[in-house]
Amino acid sequence: MTTAKDIAVAVKATRRRLKLKQAELAAAANVGVRFLIELEAGKPTAQLGKTLAVLNALGLDCNLVARTAVTIP
Repeated sequence: MTTAKDIAVAVKATRRRLKLKQAELAAAANVGVRFLIELEAGKPTAQLGKTLAVLNALGLDCNLVARTAVTIP
């Protein structure tokens, strides 16, 4: 299972590898710097659309894969 912390680690590591400052990435993704700071801190309530914009700006894909059959009562 992917967690907010997993996304945070991937975003921060990729941003650093690309030698981007937080303000530069925020501008490229059209999000606020505060949002990016919170995303990189692993905030579990980060908005999905903005998170996807950041991932897209970094060239990261988000793939959904079913783990097992799930039964919802």
